[in-house]
Amino acid sequence: MNKAELIEAIAKSADLTKADAGRALDGMIDAITTALKNGETVSLVGFGSFGVKERAERQGRNPQTKKPITIKAARIPSFKAGKALKDAVN
Repeated sequence: MNKAELIEAIAKSADLTKADAGRALDGMIDAITTALKNGETVSLVGFGSFGVKERAERQGRNPQTKKPITIKAARIPSFKAGKALKDAVN
């Protein structure tokens, strides 16, 4: 499912216009992104939690030259599915 299909599904499910559903989806994505930038966790009970994990600096290897390189530390977004979502999928 892509973004357009998700907007259509939201519009149908919530009895909204596609434009309203698109704005709602964009607003949700912006709110989650802002919270993660600020180091916060976003929890949607039953669905899951969005958070940020710290990845340490590590050694890697350039596949073309086979020379070792250092991969910088990074903050990466993560998602942990909630129990209701896991149960729905299984």
